[in-house]
Amino acid sequence: MPAKLVEVEVLPPEARPSAPPTAAAEGPSIHLLSAVALLGVDNLWNLTEFVVIDWIITIPLSFLTVFVPVFLIQKRLKRDSTSKALGWAVLLGALAAVPFSVTGTVAGSMLLAWLGINQLLGRPRAG
Repeated sequence: MPAKLVEVEVLPPEARPSAPPTAAAEGPSIHLLSAVALLGVDNLWNLTEFVVIDWIITIPLSFLTVFVPVFLIQKRLKRDSTSKALGWAVLLGALAAVPFSVTGTVAGSMLLAWLGINQLLGRPRAG
């Protein structure tokens, strides 16, 4: 039996509804300026002038100098909800108030990478 020639009809691709943006597509959860505020205040713990006697002043001051700007940055620039901005501000403020430089540790380096410091250095974001 001889083979039959069959014509094939090709249809245009169907329009698929776009998927909602994921957290990775929106960028890091923390604004870059918030991470820079943590980095700046946290590195003050490297100074030798901070002694145990001064901790009653420096720990609350370190917390507040990160808490207030991070809350305002997250609320106004990142446009987070009040509770989300408050949560990030408390977390980063607590990290800044720890009486040693968190960013000088391995965990701190991973935290900074997660917060998006690579953008400050001009490295492209993965994904």
